[in-house]
Amino acid sequence: MVLGCLLIFSAYRIALEEIDEILDAQMQNLAERVADHQPQPARSDFDAHERYHEEDLFVDVWAYDQQDHLNDELNLLVAPVKKKGFYSHNTIHDEWHTYVLPSEKYQIQVSQQNSVRKSLAFELALNMFIPYVLFLPFALWSLIWVIRRNLKPLDDFKDELIKRGAYELKPIQANQYPEEITPTIQEMNHLFERILSSQQEQKQFTADAAHELRTPITALNLQTKILLQQFPNDPAIKNLSKGLVRVQHLVSQLLSLAKQDSSVYNEEAQLFDLNQLTVGCVEQLIQFALQKEIDLGMDEQQKIELFTQEYAVHSIIYNLIDNAIKYTPEKGIINVSISRENSRAVIIVEDSGSGIDVSQFDNIKKRFYRIHNHNEIGSGLGLSIVDKAIQHLRGSLEFSKSENLGGLKVTVKLPIMKHNLIHADY
Repeated sequence: MVLGCLLIFSAYRIALEEIDEILDAQMQNLAERVADHQPQPARSDFDAHERYHEEDLFVDVWAYDQQDHLNDELNLLVAPVKKKGFYSHNTIHDEWHTYVLPSEKYQIQVSQQNSVRKSLAFELALNMFIPYVLFLPFALWSLIWVIRRNLKPLDDFKDELIKRGAYELKPIQANQYPEEITPTIQEMNHLFERILSSQQEQKQFTADAAHELRTPITALNLQTKILLQQFPNDPAIKNLSKGLVRVQHLVSQLLSLAKQDSSVYNEEAQLFDLNQLTVGCVEQLIQFALQKEIDLGMDEQQKIELFTQEYAVHSIIYNLIDNAIKYTPEKGIINVSISRENSRAVIIVEDSGSGIDVSQFDNIKKRFYRIHNHNEIGSGLGLSIVDKAIQHLRGSLEFSKSENLGGLKVTVKLPIMKHNLIHADY
């Protein structure tokens, strides 16, 4: 709207200047022609009720000795002047634009209403603006189309970054984009390289530290068990034993975490039986469950084949069952089920424990987070390992209350990939 008003005003000013120039020349030429033909006194006839146009000019010739300008009822006549030129004066009927040509005996003047010129200028400006109004939507559409086309590579670049996972740091192919954004892509690839290098150094340090601590901690744990046999009732030795068990578990989890990180980048996807893998995890942990007289078993078993990283899936199921055993009281129940939901495999682990408050569902996935006032030995890494592995496999992790057992229910959904498809992350 503002742009349209500015265009109309500009067109009006331009048209008015052009009209003034043309009509001024016409008035001057008419006055000179009258002067060349021995003019006689003449009075113009003005009708205030008539609408005049640009071709309507009022010519007056009056003698100096008669002083007609003093008796002019309409006040159209300009007082005697010595120099020819254009003059403006106001009357009760309008503002007048007059060219005055003085001679020895007479004064010749050609007059015109200013409103006539303004009306003509506005009409011309409006006629000039109408094509702009008709053309403007097409011009704007064309401009938007050109801008969108030129900015599409940037949108594609943005979409590629959005689609990437948190740990997807492979270089961006610069040949897919125009040369103008190649420097940006190169700098982004350099950033990915630095981040990847930093992550690898961090993971290597964690693995090395855990590996170096594993042997001495194991030796200390054996020595503590010997002391417990000799002094079974000593509270200090009991506390020391519990602390060493916790440290040993932490080191084991750190090694598992480091191995998982390594597998994400190095392990190839392979076809395997999910049900068979789950049964193997149950068999590995059944002894720990029996120590607490926990009923650990498979509730539902569907034959499902997955094409993904087997170690990552094993880590997910193993840690979920291990976590359930820790937080399930003695003589409790743990059920594991495998089923299919459309194109996803569903793994459910639920227990009869005390459960977890809904407000802590997001916190329990954080590294080293442990539920307060809980006596079980843990490192706070189990669910963190699970969550990270699920993210790499493009799955989902949900926590809820078990309707059957009353404790925590963990639901994992992993995509079932056909064996002839290889994911870009693998």
